[in-house]
Amino acid sequence: MAALIYFTGPMNCGKSTLALQVDDTERSAGRRGLLFTCFDRGGEAVISSRIGLAAPAVEVTPGLDLWAHVAAELTAGRRIDYLVCDEAQFYTAAQVDDLARIVDEFGIDVSCFGILADFRTCLFPGSARLVELADRIEMLPARPRCWCGAVATHNARLVDGAMVTEGAQIAVGDTDTVAPGRVTYEVLCRRHHRLRLPRARSGVAQPEPLPFEGG
Repeated sequence: MAALIYFTGPMNCGKSTLALQVDDTERSAGRRGLLFTCFDRGGEAVISSRIGLAAPAVEVTPGLDLWAHVAAELTAGRRIDYLVCDEAQFYTAAQVDDLARIVDEFGIDVSCFGILADFRTCLFPGSARLVELADRIEMLPARPRCWCGAVATHNARLVDGAMVTEGAQIAVGDTDTVAPGRVTYEVLCRRHHRLRLPRARSGVAQPEPLPFEGG
């Protein structure tokens, strides 16, 4: 039976890497699929992971009718066994409804990947709808760490190193150091997210690699 599965977790837990792995595993088994993404940090129409993997994908814009897109592919005689949908938190609720319909009526497996809550700890509309409709929700086992060492569960938005809790829900950024005034993100434990205390304001230095002798 086809299923709608939502793989989720905070930033840095390997969602996009797993999305690409699922696609590779499915293709290795002789199955054919379509890849979708939205607001990937690597640019438009690509799924990219922080470990350097990437693959082209269909960009999910707010006006994209996923049901019509897949139906057109099938009508044209193209075989589709599965969909891989990355950054699914950014999809609209109607697009998630389309994904559920694709599973139920076309018998196509749909694997979605995304984060549950935004920098304000509010559910994204796409994630909320996936929680309501998914056949199964999987929390990714790779758990990032807050700067204090605790398991990170919350996504923090930073501007010039200062954590902010107001603003548009979507602002594309990354976890790398960027120019002043640009948006970056950091994963924190609940306590330090509540205290609005990212690493830059904690007084804790970045860990240094251990010295070793080359041989």
